[in-house]
Amino acid sequence: MTKHWYQEAVFYGIDVQRFADGNGDGIGDFIGLSQKLEYIRELGVTCIWLLPFFGSPDRDNGYDVSNFMAINPKVGTWNDFLAFLHRAGEFGIRVIIDLVINHTSDEHPWFQAARRDEKCRYRNYYVWSGDPPPIAPDTVSIFPGEEATVWTYDEVARSYYFHKFYHFQPELNIANPQVREEILRIIDFWLAFGVSGFRVDAAPLLIGDNGLKHANPHDPHGVLRDLASYVAERRPSAVLLGEVNMPLDQTKAYFGDSDQLHLMFNFQLACHIFAGLALESAEPINKAIGVIPDPPPGCGWTNFLRNLDELDFSQVSSDLKKQVFEAFAPSKSMQVYGRGIRRRIAPMFDGNPRRILLAFSLILSMRGPPLFVYGDEIGLGENLENEGRNAVRVPMQWTAGRNGGFSEAKGADLILRPKREGAFGYRKVNVANQQGDPNSVLGGIKKLIKIRRKSTVLSEGRMTVCHTSERSVFAHAFEDGQSQLLITHNLSSAPVNTTIELNDLKVESTVNLMTGNKVAWEHPLKVKLPPYGYCWLQFERKL
Repeated sequence: MTKHWYQEAVFYGIDVQRFADGNGDGIGDFIGLSQKLEYIRELGVTCIWLLPFFGSPDRDNGYDVSNFMAINPKVGTWNDFLAFLHRAGEFGIRVIIDLVINHTSDEHPWFQAARRDEKCRYRNYYVWSGDPPPIAPDTVSIFPGEEATVWTYDEVARSYYFHKFYHFQPELNIANPQVREEILRIIDFWLAFGVSGFRVDAAPLLIGDNGLKHANPHDPHGVLRDLASYVAERRPSAVLLGEVNMPLDQTKAYFGDSDQLHLMFNFQLACHIFAGLALESAEPINKAIGVIPDPPPGCGWTNFLRNLDELDFSQVSSDLKKQVFEAFAPSKSMQVYGRGIRRRIAPMFDGNPRRILLAFSLILSMRGPPLFVYGDEIGLGENLENEGRNAVRVPMQWTAGRNGGFSEAKGADLILRPKREGAFGYRKVNVANQQGDPNSVLGGIKKLIKIRRKSTVLSEGRMTVCHTSERSVFAHAFEDGQSQLLITHNLSSAPVNTTIELNDLKVESTVNLMTGNKVAWEHPLKVKLPPYGYCWLQFERKL
């Protein structure tokens, strides 16, 4: 079976404007990002995912695109972007970018032309309706409480236009072949520069029901098949990573027969990992692994703890959501839209390094590539004073100096002010304080990533969930013909001694990959774990 690079990748999500300011204007840019590539390589990352950096009024963190083929001047020039891309390649780091094609900004030239001329070709690039507009089957906005309707009246067009997101983001009419041709041109444009693929934003909305039959694709999943086919033709190794947060019985269809999305965010696993951590029980994680379908050949689940949106619990049971909210987001200020948590990982765990590393070990030890976002590797905090999702989109903290080393600009010029004081302020939490310290959160995550990348059995072996004698211990193993890797996690705040049932192996040697030490083999296996402890054991079989 052919192994694809993205099945063994380690993804790192970056909001360029909040990562590193290279020109001193208070906004992160490609100059600053290029300067931090050595740090990213040393972290063990193999692929950077860039959030939108295109031409945009920036009313929705760049997801309101006004020019798909332009660089937002806030983050630099074309030369800055190309220098970054080439430098990343020199470090052996791939780059994928966001593909935001379900809507545009209302300032996009297509929409401006559409609203002014009913007969122009761009009119049918969007979804319009007379007065009153129809009631769509899914009339709830993506941002309930912020947008009361999915139809907004435009005075110039004298008609209503459809928008699933904010009112300044009119929805594209994917049923229109001309729109799909435009999307292919966008893909072709960025592939020509050497990007290694795309993260497909809100993939279900590309084929969703907008209440007008004529504006729905005749063959919904055919849209994704066409995208994947075009990408494969232009760059056979490129990846499509899809954001598909839907019920499991509908999600697998987005893989198709290995001919649609190559990877998908594993939303179910993320929710159940946090449930396991909240309850200090392995049961939720075991349950998720039991129901998440196996991807078809060449495809995979991308495992993550959180991204830069809210941690969304809309597709799990209300009981599970309640348990997690009570443990990690007890205040309404920590919640958003009634469905999600707008917090960073470290504050959710009260800054406990053991618990942070335990959570990372969980996603790094699963089948499928791991993904995490900038700052989580140092225990970056949040700022709940920022509105909505901006609570977690805080500037990266590099040093204990001015603005946390993010920028030399004055405070008033900063895109967001970093926190100076407190347990997660930049005086305490920053890269410089942890760099070179193997006992820090950063040091622990570097070690985990290094072990992950060396453990080929994670992608090639057969995975099994192991029975343990303690409810707080989650254990799973990967096995091929020669070796077996057993990973155990204690989700409890108390130490445990657990017995793990394994096959009766003829073992030649047993190595603790976290320490490099050989350990005695016994059957059944007894493992001692400290509070929030984890252990990676590799067994080599006798031939």
